Amino acid sequence: MVVLTGQSLTLEEMNSILFDLEKITASEDSWKRVEESRKAVEQIVKENRIVYGITTGFGKFSDVLINPKDVEALQLNLIQSHACGVGDPFPELVSRAMLVLRANALLKGFSGVRKIVIDRLLQFVNAGIHPVVPQQGSLGASGDLAPLSHLVLPLLGEGEVFYKGEQTNALKAMTKEGIFPITLTAKEGLALINGTQAMTAMGVLTYLEAEKLAYQSEAIAAMTIEGLKGIIDAFDEDVHVVRGYPEQISVAKRIRGLLAESKLTTKQGEIRVQDAYSLRCIPQVHGATWQTLNYVQEKLEIEMNAATDNPLIFDGGEKVISGGNFHGQPIAFAMDFLGIAVAELANVSERRIERLVNPQLNDLPPFLSAEPGLQSGVMILQYSAASLVSENKTLAHPASVDSIPSSANQEDHVSMGTIGSRHAYQIVSNTRRVLAIEAICAMQAVEIRGTDNMAPATKKVLKEGRKRIPFIEKDRVFSKDIKEAENWLKYGFSINNIKKTRGLPSL
Repeated sequence: MVVLTGQSLTLEEMNSILFDLEKITASEDSWKRVEESRKAVEQIVKENRIVYGITTGFGKFSDVLINPKDVEALQLNLIQSHACGVGDPFPELVSRAMLVLRANALLKGFSGVRKIVIDRLLQFVNAGIHPVVPQQGSLGASGDLAPLSHLVLPLLGEGEVFYKGEQTNALKAMTKEGIFPITLTAKEGLALINGTQAMTAMGVLTYLEAEKLAYQSEAIAAMTIEGLKGIIDAFDEDVHVVRGYPEQISVAKRIRGLLAESKLTTKQGEIRVQDAYSLRCIPQVHGATWQTLNYVQEKLEIEMNAATDNPLIFDGGEKVISGGNFHGQPIAFAMDFLGIAVAELANVSERRIERLVNPQLNDLPPFLSAEPGLQSGVMILQYSAASLVSENKTLAHPASVDSIPSSANQEDHVSMGTIGSRHAYQIVSNTRRVLAIEAICAMQAVEIRGTDNMAPATKKVLKEGRKRIPFIEKDRVFSKDIKEAENWLKYGFSINNIKKTRGLPSL
């Protein structure tokens, strides 16, 4: 059980909530803050004070005063009118993450919602009821208005949800779990949708998958080094310590661990003096990606515990401020940066694939073919990898450099952070496919070289890979192999022990 406090949620805990379906609850202290904040809102309504979103309209309508008897209608109208997302839904895990993040933000006690509202979010997560939320339609300020409106609809008994493997009517799923719809009152609709939880949730899933992929890329690259009789000297600790980047030093250390005891690596001068950059510079390139991952992790964990709605309530309601914490610029930059960094893992992987299959660059059979000429071998797998890295370059164009004014120019600068997070996720998916192709080629190459000479760690990787992708004895429909290898990386390739010094994968 993960206890939400509004202040301490980590990516490690999110990993458990998303992938292990860990249940959640709220801390006692957070409930006290929620109750105090709610009393402040009720007092504002009672005194008929002019406060944005509580006694006024929204956006350009902030100057329109609302009659106290229309407070509930105002909140319902807000949710229904803003639920105008389009396109395919976010992955179900993103919807689950959005529920968690929205609850955690409200538990900070600056938003003025009732306990029952947050309770419903917690109940949805614990019952596995995940709203269907269209991916497109957010500008990333004032937060993720359209996606979060779709997230809220099921709380009201409207919209659709993912439930027990199916997409179904929200009210139907709620009835099965004994959960009843709620009616939103003052401030609650605005508090639920004015935030960055769509881009942040998408960012959390993207980061978690990217981190796993970064570790996997090192194990695959190590196997490629063996397939090409790469020079181990380039990974010597002294080389990396003198440059000083901790991430570069760590990658080199893990590569040395993965290749320990290998008889397929060489020393400089034995076959050639130095390797191509795609082999020799693995610590420098992959290490730079790890620098970016560390940056993104920091920004996500701040945002996961941030109060991002508007207005925010301080000092028991004595101070209510309309600010701009809903603006997604920090996450927009982080997601663009993440996409670029992961795309680079694909770029360098594709170059290693070329070195594995090109007979002008190695002494292996052309295209790793069993019968070169009669059989094409893995020739076209490199084409697919090249296509994917080219697509990534297009997706990596930063979304955050764009802005389009909205709400009659009241909201005149926006982040496009949700677009950036979606593109970053697509890049991660494409990169996984490129690495799947490298894994297929590397496994073929090391088997041609002789598995008895492999390092214990890479041999373990090979053994697990061969349970899914058999040795290529003749041409076949390789699309199936790529899909199988992709699924292996996504669901079956544990990276727990690659993190350790020795680098032995637990598979």
